[in-house]
Amino acid sequence: MQLPAALRQALDARLDRHALDDLRSAGERLSGRYRAEIRDGRRHLDGEPAVLAYLAARMPATFAAIRASLEQIVLRRPDFAPETLLDIGAGPGTALWAANDAFDSLREATLVEASAPALGVGQGLAQEGLAVATRWVRGDATADLAERASADLVTLAYVLDELPPDARGALVLRLWQLTQDVLVIVEPGTPAGWQRILAARELLLAEGAQLLAPCPHADDCPVAAPDWCHFAQRVARSRTHRLTKRGTVPYEDEKFAYLAVARRPAVPLTARVLASPRSGSGKVQLKICTSDGQMREQMVTKREGEMFRTARRLDWGDAME
Repeated sequence: MQLPAALRQALDARLDRHALDDLRSAGERLSGRYRAEIRDGRRHLDGEPAVLAYLAARMPATFAAIRASLEQIVLRRPDFAPETLLDIGAGPGTALWAANDAFDSLREATLVEASAPALGVGQGLAQEGLAVATRWVRGDATADLAERASADLVTLAYVLDELPPDARGALVLRLWQLTQDVLVIVEPGTPAGWQRILAARELLLAEGAQLLAPCPHADDCPVAAPDWCHFAQRVARSRTHRLTKRGTVPYEDEKFAYLAVARRPAVPLTARVLASPRSGSGKVQLKICTSDGQMREQMVTKREGEMFRTARRLDWGDAME
């Protein structure tokens, strides 16, 4: 996956003004906080160095995860054409860029972000090639939603991991109240991130939400620890992105977990692929989650004709109609 050209150019122009060593050291600190899921009272994006590090080291991968999640909505609900977006914990607008790339219909966006440096950078980036009318609101995700208007599409990406456990459920339920059609939650593709997605799934199903993705059913999740449900999206690295992360290859694979729910259902799925298919001579081994609430391995052989040809084209995370 490539970043939109306008965003890629805006990031390059902003980051090229800063020393690579400074970006690298700030990026390593920021990545360490994300990986450790540190909650020490400080915001991850607590100053301009951290925001610049996010642009260089995290924004491309975060964009890829959100965009991949939205693509599943496009595939499941091709009629969905959101005109309004509400993004909570917006950072410098990563979800805005992903939604704008996914939906030509998007016209207005409200972005709520507690970090003043991130908000300022996001406003600047949004002026570089976005036709969406944006409203940036400085506010905390758990305390400043009383005056927010509802939106067709509501997004919450890489936010729950920064919140105290006792604040997450109330936020998820409040966002569902603000959702006119589709709510998308994205978390890191870790066992802990998956557990947060499961908790949100349980709350939203109890409120009558209809599952769009990734689940092909509304039964209890059949995935059991030490396994966990997550997906991966490959994103192309810019030169600055690669050097900031001391990378040796021109791409990065972002692991993520996500949940998409809606006010009305889509056509039911048969199954979803939960891992990279394993191909052999005349056969494909699939790990799938099925519409009857089961997780199983399925072997498809060349003798099965069209089903085999379809299986060979499937990738991790794909839906099976």
